Amino acid sequence: MELQELDEVVVSDSRFPLKRENSGKTVIKIGLKELENNQGKTVAEIINIKSGIEITGSRGRQGEVLGVFARGGRGRQILILIDGIRVSDPSSFSQEYDLRLLAASNIESIEIIKGAASTLYGMSAATAVINIRSKKASNKKISGDFQSSIGTNQSSSEQNYNISDFSNTASVTGTLDSFTYSLGFSNVYTNGLSSIVTETNEEDPFSRYNIDLKFGYTFNDRVNLTIYANQTNLNSAYDESFGLIDAPYTFITEQKRLGLSSKWTYEKGDLNLNGSFTNYKSDNRSAFPSMFEGNNYVVDLFNRYTFDDSIYAILGVNYNLDRAEVEGTQEFSLVDPYANLVYISSFGLNINAGLRLNLHSEYGSHVVYNINPSYSIALEEGYLKFMGSYATSYITPSLSQLFGMFGANPLLEPETNRTAEGGLEYKANETLRLSALYFNRKEDNFVFFDNTLFQYFNATNTINAQGLEAQLDWVPLEKMNLIANYTFTERKGDNAIRIPKHSVNAALSYNFSGKTYTSLTYAYTGKRLDTDFNTFNDEVLDPFSTFGFYISQEVMTNKLKFFLNVENVFNTNFTEVIGFTTRGRNLRLGLSLKL
Repeated sequence: MELQELDEVVVSDSRFPLKRENSGKTVIKIGLKELENNQGKTVAEIINIKSGIEITGSRGRQGEVLGVFARGGRGRQILILIDGIRVSDPSSFSQEYDLRLLAASNIESIEIIKGAASTLYGMSAATAVINIRSKKASNKKISGDFQSSIGTNQSSSEQNYNISDFSNTASVTGTLDSFTYSLGFSNVYTNGLSSIVTETNEEDPFSRYNIDLKFGYTFNDRVNLTIYANQTNLNSAYDESFGLIDAPYTFITEQKRLGLSSKWTYEKGDLNLNGSFTNYKSDNRSAFPSMFEGNNYVVDLFNRYTFDDSIYAILGVNYNLDRAEVEGTQEFSLVDPYANLVYISSFGLNINAGLRLNLHSEYGSHVVYNINPSYSIALEEGYLKFMGSYATSYITPSLSQLFGMFGANPLLEPETNRTAEGGLEYKANETLRLSALYFNRKEDNFVFFDNTLFQYFNATNTINAQGLEAQLDWVPLEKMNLIANYTFTERKGDNAIRIPKHSVNAALSYNFSGKTYTSLTYAYTGKRLDTDFNTFNDEVLDPFSTFGFYISQEVMTNKLKFFLNVENVFNTNFTEVIGFTTRGRNLRLGLSLKL
């Protein structure tokens, strides 16, 4: 198994495949090898160890609601892309995408760019963009990929080692001349933990299954078309958070997606058309039962053009329609023409700059822009790169916040964001890369829920967030790899709940041979505030550290592999969210088979 290659190609910060040396951002890339070494983990767990990201709920009972924070922001300020298409649930309160719906086994790669990226990707890309690419079809006529694992699901105080976690995936893919196909299925079932810590700790199960279909056809050397479909069903039991008591509540979601992507390649560029339709249906069975349904339509037409290997231009228009059943059928639409230019000089200067006009059916026009210069100094075996960026973004209130049944306010105005950042990246050679970056972010007019008046309002105060992100990628020995990061985040203007000021993550891996791979991981989460919903007072949560261990053994080359994963090795007891259960030491044993 190969170790991480430091000389990466990144796409998300420009939409062109550029060498990392020519990128003005510290893009985080999670490749297929890293995903394979995290089999059995959720997408949230895999992303949560990256710098600048905090996902609360990822250390608790699987199926718990996730809070996704980047650079001191909230979930509504992060944009999720799947195969280049924006995904969000228009029927949800904050119009976010639920990461619980994703199966990691169907993912080829994940790229994360932090900072405002609305110029390239539109509304909501204020603190980060998480760009997820699904797996490609095999080049063989027929190929099978099967994964299965079982594990424990227990807290630190109840180490009974009962098998309560089951995960299975199966996919068949292939290429027949100009035709490609992929059919995949996955399911997860977990039990054994209560959502909330109580005297009885009644178990709250979670289950999900995904069905994925993808068909592609290459008409000639210049034109290809891909059509895909997905259905995901999620069922999660949960408890009453007000009062922290066991309750027989259930949240059920069904997601159906249908989409296409096409590309026409010509001498110096390509014309791309991507589109998708997604339907979300949710049933919340609780003391206040409710049902939600939303539809999301996205079309993205863009042209990429390379002038002379130094100038890369993209010109496009994006259409988005969100419709939801909230107090009747409500909808709004956006039409966003955009342009972006990348200049790569022969003397080290690189510039990435763009402009986007947001035309919103409710709020009219709004312009966002970015300027991202960098300068690389070539070294004997690497480079030293200086980076800077200034970018703006804006986020409109959700349909639920404008028209829903819980505290809606049709007079809400959009939120605006701006991010300034600067840093450097040093690549000594093929075995060592270091980066450090400072960011400063400002949000105005953000939407909040007033617990006294029980209504949404725009805040009159400004949120200021700043921080530092540092990353180390080092291959100290031929078969050893060390990846580590440190994040400092400071948010001022509100109580900044669940955002740690300091966090550290590290992973040390060793490839004993082509068949045996091991890794030891460490995660430190510093002090942070959280709200006790019994008293509505904020409390300081203690910092905590956890260790993990992973080992895999290949018994048939490129075919059969067994793995063992141990999380929270020392069975640390900690609180992630006040009153909610966290996982203690747990074991997972699994296998993967490729045919």
